[in-house]
Amino acid sequence: MRLTSRISRLIRPGLAAMLLIMPPQISQANQSNQTETGPLLVELNKVEEIEGGGCRAFFLFRNQTGKSFAGFEMSLAILDGEGIIDRLLSVDASPLPVQRTTLKLFEIPEITCGNISEILLHDVTSCQPQNEAEMDCFAILNLASRSTAKLVK
Repeated sequence: MRLTSRISRLIRPGLAAMLLIMPPQISQANQSNQTETGPLLVELNKVEEIEGGGCRAFFLFRNQTGKSFAGFEMSLAILDGEGIIDRLLSVDASPLPVQRTTLKLFEIPEITCGNISEILLHDVTSCQPQNEAEMDCFAILNLASRSTAKLVK
């Protein structure tokens, strides 16, 4: 019994010290996991008329996912001022480096910017993290618009 109580007295201070050290390490691990699994924000930042007709759309991609994307393609439905689908547009936004904001410009021919009421993200046709298999990115996408046209899923 005396040996057991001696061992117990020796272990308790060490165990208490370990418990004091562990919480900061656990919270740091949780913070890094949150950063690595953040969203991919797609923002329609602005639109401008193209000389000769059409509309140029400026998109910002804020990649907070912890992954670089070698492939990222979207199918967008352009809705006119009356809410009627004018056309489908396929855009390639790759590459999207990790923890970076990337600006991409896309031209929408034969429609004025003022006649675009909404841009619908119809489908993500390619979402390929670098050195990984294709994945479904719909769940990690957050959409926003600073333009008069809404950007929606």
